[in-house]
Amino acid sequence: MTITDEPGVPFHRLARNEAHRWWRPVLGTVVLLVSTAVAVAVVYAGADVVGSIARRPVNESGMSDWGDIAGFGLDLLALAMLIPCVFFAAWWVQRRRPGTVSSVQGRLRLRWLGVCALVAVPTIVLLLVGTNLLYALTGDYGVEESGAWVGAGAFIPAVLMLLVLVPLQSAGEEYLCRGWLLQAVGAYVRPLWLPLAVQAVVFAAMHGDGTPWGYADLLLYSIATGWLTVRTGGLEAAIALHAVNNLVGMAGAAAFGELDATDTVAGAEWQFLAADVLLLPVYVAVITWLARRRHLVTLAPTPATTDLPEPPGTALQPA
Repeated sequence: MTITDEPGVPFHRLARNEAHRWWRPVLGTVVLLVSTAVAVAVVYAGADVVGSIARRPVNESGMSDWGDIAGFGLDLLALAMLIPCVFFAAWWVQRRRPGTVSSVQGRLRLRWLGVCALVAVPTIVLLLVGTNLLYALTGDYGVEESGAWVGAGAFIPAVLMLLVLVPLQSAGEEYLCRGWLLQAVGAYVRPLWLPLAVQAVVFAAMHGDGTPWGYADLLLYSIATGWLTVRTGGLEAAIALHAVNNLVGMAGAAAFGELDATDTVAGAEWQFLAADVLLLPVYVAVITWLARRRHLVTLAPTPATTDLPEPPGTALQPA
């Protein structure tokens, strides 16, 4: 099956399986939120217990202080908890294979993910170059002066931590927005525009306070990667671009001891949006071309039913 071949089930409709009822996406979203809150609490509580045993100092919140690098790593790990929680909600509530949130083939296609990452790297590099060029041309750098270089002794551990956890954190956000939300709304409506709009608004809101330019960029990114997810039949292209962008940005922050900074893309100026408007369509076009050239499977041949054993507690679910 190629990107334009025989009919099948598109990615955003995979939650509408034989077990689908109107209440399952709603209940699944509640289960996802509650399980994520529990998982995040376990992460931080576990870190606090280990810190107490290791006699770590206590911060102003009364929790064990792990320092900037490990503390930031805990925040990334907390966001990564979205992945197992999305899988759990898909399996337990929607009665489908968790892998159907990854792609139409029921798994994360790692080789294709690597191809997308190779395209994402020059895209993000050009985005940074273009943004800085616009800053230079306009004489408005839009950001405060960075601190001093932290030295290899602090930078290397930070980068190693980022290499391990940023892909998981980025994937967690993609599984929530381009995965769960896209499919939850898509279970009700066939046209793609409404699922795209809902997940885009949620993703932008997740990034906190910002500028109109920053929110516009987040919406643009969400719509582009959401469309690309459906077009390629999986989350790989979105995860790759998200992870590379975050790795580059956070590594730059780590180099100057600014991992604890609260700035996000939501606070970006118009120069960043202008560069992204030019480069995002290029990324989408290249990924779409590569998907067609590699004859990537982009449609599921049948509804995403499951032969998994009945999960415990289903008798308590609404009928």
